[in-house]
Amino acid sequence: MKKNNITVENISDPSIQMADIKPEDLMPLPYPYDTPDAQPPLKKLTDEQKEKYESDLDGFLALKLPKPETKEEEEQLVRQFLGGLKKLLSKENNWTFLMPLLMSLEYCAKCQTCNDACPVYISSGKKEIYRPTYRSEVLRRIVNKYLKRGGRAFAKFTGNEIDLNWKTIARLAELSYRCTVCRRCTQTCPIGVDNALITHELRKLFSQEMGIAPEELHEKGSVQQLEKGSSTGMIKQAFTDIIEFIEEEIEEKTGKKIKIPIDKKGADILLIHNAGEFLSWPENPGAFAIIFEEAGLNWTFSSEIAGYDGVNYGVWYDDAQLARVAVQHVKAAKELGVKKIVVGECGHAHKALMVIADRVLNEDLNIPRESCLPLLADIVVNEKIKLDPQKNNFPVTLHDPCNMVRLMGIVEPQRKILRKIAPQFREMSQQGVTNYCCGGGSGFAIMSSLNMPDWRITVSGRMKFKQILETFQDVIDPDIRKMVCAPCSNCKGSIRDIFEYYDAWEKTGIAYTGLADLIVNAMVDIKGPFIEWPDEM
Repeated sequence: MKKNNITVENISDPSIQMADIKPEDLMPLPYPYDTPDAQPPLKKLTDEQKEKYESDLDGFLALKLPKPETKEEEEQLVRQFLGGLKKLLSKENNWTFLMPLLMSLEYCAKCQTCNDACPVYISSGKKEIYRPTYRSEVLRRIVNKYLKRGGRAFAKFTGNEIDLNWKTIARLAELSYRCTVCRRCTQTCPIGVDNALITHELRKLFSQEMGIAPEELHEKGSVQQLEKGSSTGMIKQAFTDIIEFIEEEIEEKTGKKIKIPIDKKGADILLIHNAGEFLSWPENPGAFAIIFEEAGLNWTFSSEIAGYDGVNYGVWYDDAQLARVAVQHVKAAKELGVKKIVVGECGHAHKALMVIADRVLNEDLNIPRESCLPLLADIVVNEKIKLDPQKNNFPVTLHDPCNMVRLMGIVEPQRKILRKIAPQFREMSQQGVTNYCCGGGSGFAIMSSLNMPDWRITVSGRMKFKQILETFQDVIDPDIRKMVCAPCSNCKGSIRDIFEYYDAWEKTGIAYTGLADLIVNAMVDIKGPFIEWPDEM
C-alpha cells in the first residue's frame, strides 16, 4: 500500500490497515547493514492476537486494546472520548498545557516542514500515518467537527470531514504511541506548533478519561513506584543490598574503599538516579560515588519511597501521576534536609523533575533541582580530580539525550568533559539541539508489549543507529573498539537493544557506556580499567 493512498479520513475506515511495515521499505542503513539480509524479519502478530486486539493501524501493538464486544460498548467508548476531549480543552481541567495545546491546534499552516525532521517518519520509508501532523490533524478535525458550533453541518465545506467511531479512537490511541516526543518537529516548525505536545495530550486523555495506557508506564511504572518505592519494583531492602554490591565492585575494580552515603541528614546534594541504573548498570551510580567522593562533595542517596528512583513515567502520559511522583521526590529531599537535588544520567528524569514539575512544585516544595552534567563538567574541567585521557584513547562519540539537550539546552558541559578525557572524541553528523532521539523516548525503551520492541528498534531507533554507524565508518572494523557515550539510562537501554538486535559488537566493535563511567575510567589513581567491553564481561 503506497503512503499516498492513505488520507486523514481513512483512520475511520475499518476495512483497511493503515500501514504495512516491510523491511524493504525502511530507510537504508550504512555498512555493514547495507544488504537486504542485514535486516532481521519483523515479528508478526498471530491470528489469535489480531482477533483479540485492535491491530490494524500498522500491525504492531503498544496498548493491546481489546475489541469491544457490542455496538453499545463502542458507542459508550466514543462518548467517553468526547467527554474527555471537552475536559482537555477546558481551563478548569487542563490548565497546565491548555494554551500551547490550543495554539498548536489552531495555527498549524499544514506546510509539512516538520516531516523531514521526524526520525520515525523518515525511517519508516515515509509512511503517511507517522507524519508529525497526521495524528494532530485527526484530533483537529474531531474538535472542529464534533465540538465546535455548526461543525457537523459544515465539515465537508471546511475541510474537517472525519467520522468519529471506535475505529478512529482505537487507531488514534495506538498512534499516540508511535511518537517518541523528541520535539524535533517543534524545533523545525516556522511558527512553533508543537505536535509532540498534541501527542502527549492525547495520551493524557486516554489515560485519565478512558483508562488506556501502556502497562509498562502505568501499572508497572508510576503506580508501582508510588506503592513500592521504585518503578522497577525494587524495594528499600533491595536498594540497600545493591549499594553494598556496588561498594564491593568499586573496591575490586579500582582499589578504592568507599562507603556510599545513604539517608545522610543535611547533605548538600541528594543524588536521584534512575532505578534502572542500579539494576542494569550499577557501575554508573558507582562511578558517581567515586567522582563525588574524590571531589570532596557532601552528598547522599535516599532510601525513601521514590527517593532512590528518579523515574517519573507520568511525564509521558498522565499529569496526575507526574505530580504524585514529583511530590514524592521532593519529600525525600525535604526529609533529609538537603540543599538541592541533583538528577543523575536520565533524560526523562531531567524533564519530569526539573522542567515539567515546575508547574506543580510551588512554595515549600520548590527545592533547587539541578542536572548532573554541569556539576561533572566543573569537576573535570577545573581538575578537581586527577585524570589521564590516554586511558580513554579509543574512538568515542556522544549521543545527546533529547530532554537534556533540545528541551533544556544543556549542550556544552558533556562536550567539555569528553574533550578533556577522550582524545579521539568525534561528533555525530547531527548533534546538540539537532540530535536524533535514541528511539526509546516517551517510555518506548521499557515498552515490551508483544511485537512493539521490533517496531521501536527498526523504526523509531533506526535513525540513531544510522548516525552511530556513519560516525564510525572510517573505523568500522570490529577489531577496533569504539564507544558511544550516552549520558541517559533510557537512551542506554534503547541503544543496548538496538546493538543486541543487530549484533553490533560482533559486526562493528561498537559498545556503549555512560559519561560518569568514562570519567572514572580516565582517573589516574584507580588500579585498573573501570569500563568493561562486551568481550570482557
